[in-house]
Amino acid sequence: MRLTVVGLGASGIAAAEVAGTLGAQVTGFDARESSVEAAMAEVPRLVARVAEDPAELAAAVVADSPDVVVVSPGVPSHAPLYAAARAAGIPVWSEVELAWRVRAPRADGTWAPWLTVTGTNGKTTTVTMLASILTAGGLTARAVGNVGEPIVRVAAQGGVDVLAVELSSFQLHSTHSVSPLASACLNIAADHLDWHSGWEGYRADKARVYERTERACIYSVADPETRRMVEEAEVVEGCRAIGVRLGAPAPGELGIVEDVLVDRAYLDERRTHAAELAALSDLSHLASHEGGQVPRHVLSNALTAAALARAADVEPAAVRDGLRAYDAGRHRIELVSRHGGVSWVNDSKATNAHAAQASLRELPDGTVVWIAGGLAKGATFHELVERVAPKLRAVVLIGVDRTPLLDALLRHAPEVPRIEVLGGDDGGVMEAAVAAAFRLAHVGDTVMMAPACASMDQFVSYEHRGEAFTQAVAELEGR
Repeated sequence: MRLTVVGLGASGIAAAEVAGTLGAQVTGFDARESSVEAAMAEVPRLVARVAEDPAELAAAVVADSPDVVVVSPGVPSHAPLYAAARAAGIPVWSEVELAWRVRAPRADGTWAPWLTVTGTNGKTTTVTMLASILTAGGLTARAVGNVGEPIVRVAAQGGVDVLAVELSSFQLHSTHSVSPLASACLNIAADHLDWHSGWEGYRADKARVYERTERACIYSVADPETRRMVEEAEVVEGCRAIGVRLGAPAPGELGIVEDVLVDRAYLDERRTHAAELAALSDLSHLASHEGGQVPRHVLSNALTAAALARAADVEPAAVRDGLRAYDAGRHRIELVSRHGGVSWVNDSKATNAHAAQASLRELPDGTVVWIAGGLAKGATFHELVERVAPKLRAVVLIGVDRTPLLDALLRHAPEVPRIEVLGGDDGGVMEAAVAAAFRLAHVGDTVMMAPACASMDQFVSYEHRGEAFTQAVAELEGR
């Protein structure tokens, strides 16, 4: 088999490595010389080349006459490669599709089921919560996909009972045959529209998560678009639609009754009974500030994780134990300090308006100094600012692409004080932003770094941006 990998980042290298180990003849392309050199040093017998121009890349790939092309998420849906490969009759797969096709069977000859999650926001939280619940249920589970280790490597190695799989819209675009045991789309809001050439393309790729699901399609009652996706999906006969809501659930749903997460979906007597899964107090360690309530989006993520785990026959007690043990990790509503009587929260993972709103809306009115800005990715912020304006004491703007946020602030929050931090691509930007936030904050306030934008204009990644914030706060404490 001849296989060409386009994009030699972590997932591309893993795809090339696994395919080569299984006997494929592998070639690779990347726009950066450094990536090509690193991949060839890491993957034996890989022949890789630099191709910067998209049209030249498409021509070179077709000229190689591979049996299949594996694309990285960095190749947008409108790239010439897709049309060229289609015209030449060459299948285009994601690394996820390759993983599904090369997955190793378990000792009994069956394959570990996949529980798949997508959504505009909350994917990583939900998948890692799910892995914690599955582990508490006595299963060997891994969180993979768009989080952690590349899925193709884990799937080919085997040795797990179940995989909790985070899928981005980029990955789903070229995923064609995955048949998960259960699947979920947490929510959908405009994001990455440049990659997908508009809303319809983005929505269609997100909806692919439900295709070929075997047992349960999980949707959000609060987001009717996710229910419509389920209704439109081609699923395995007998697959059920399971809703999650932040209130008393109807039969066939999971929800919350009197501060208890409950299941009215996976019971024979669900019309008259509910299974208790966990108390809200079991999630108290995930509150965004001391004494605060668990954010609503975190509760929704927890209910979705529970619904997916219950589809894999995990007992209710394991849901409770897994949620108690769950550690949210870095850069996701992470309380990093209470310096100066102020809560300093790192939510660098909030890379779009929907995620930033979910974090800000949980805080008391008039108590938030909001650090925001970055690479807007073509988004607008009027709805976000209109909804969170009552929460704001002040705003500190960072980022090169600040005009969209500034326009929204001038229109919907003109009286809110703001400081614009100018600077390049080093830590000085965040140091200045933190210093400005400290001057604006009052005792009892929260400084929330929830940028609502991507990070690549001034930082390497959202992790780098979050680390810069944490370091700047630590330096402030030391003064």
